[in-house]
Amino acid sequence: MPAEVYLNVAVGGVLAGLVYGLMALGLSVIFGVVRVVNFAHGEMMTIAMYLAVVLFSAFHLDPLLMLVPISAVLFVFGYALQAGVINRFITRPEHSQFLLLVAIAIIMVNVLLIIFGPDAQNVQTSYSYDSFQIGALIVDATKLYAGCAAIVVAAALFAFFRYTTLGTAIRACADNYTGALVVGLDVHRLYALTFGLGAACVGAAGVMLVLIVDVTPALGPAYTLLAFVIVITGGLGSMPGALLGGVLIGFTEAMAGLLFTPSAKSMFAFAILVLVLLFRPQGIMGKRAA
Repeated sequence: MPAEVYLNVAVGGVLAGLVYGLMALGLSVIFGVVRVVNFAHGEMMTIAMYLAVVLFSAFHLDPLLMLVPISAVLFVFGYALQAGVINRFITRPEHSQFLLLVAIAIIMVNVLLIIFGPDAQNVQTSYSYDSFQIGALIVDATKLYAGCAAIVVAAALFAFFRYTTLGTAIRACADNYTGALVVGLDVHRLYALTFGLGAACVGAAGVMLVLIVDVTPALGPAYTLLAFVIVITGGLGSMPGALLGGVLIGFTEAMAGLLFTPSAKSMFAFAILVLVLLFRPQGIMGKRAA
């Protein structure tokens, strides 16, 4: 097989991995600050994907143009969910949080199933079959646009947490919950804001992903599991680790699909997870517990 084929597949895998990384970034942000594991993460992404499908079908609005509005809708949804429901479970045992979010995930899947049915739906834009050629490299246009958009959104999130007063306050809550309360920070509001930002991230990832894959209600649980694989591989709570884990998993899946069979993609992704857990339990960019 020509070397160009491997290169093309690898680049496509990396671009898809950037979208995976953005999806996992939302999960990592929520856990890193709120210390709640969002078991409804992939289901929230499917909501964003269906919103993109509906807007495209009804009004022919390009999903990339709807990235900000749909992300805003997911932000409001995540903020309301955290402020109205999850905040009441912050101090409860972890198994209560787990059952709550699993129940919410199941409700989301079944509501989507009632509304849209089980059949796969997709978006066919004017550039769906376009590609760019750079020498021997042929890059799929949809993956390139999605990957670039993922980089922009991730960079904006990094800048928010690093350079804004609100982002600094959220990081303070993550570092020292009691200290944040002592200095007068509204921790519950900041938690809701953080959950909303995580939901907005996964919403943006869903808008990009609908350009690449078909959406069904059953897609949610599969991507929730994939998000966990990515954040644990990269380092739970590490934002750079989430992006790196996404790129690694995307590259691995693409190469496994080429060298073996597409059905083997998940096997190799989980093989990486097992190796990471064996040799670096804190993740590639995670910090070892003191």
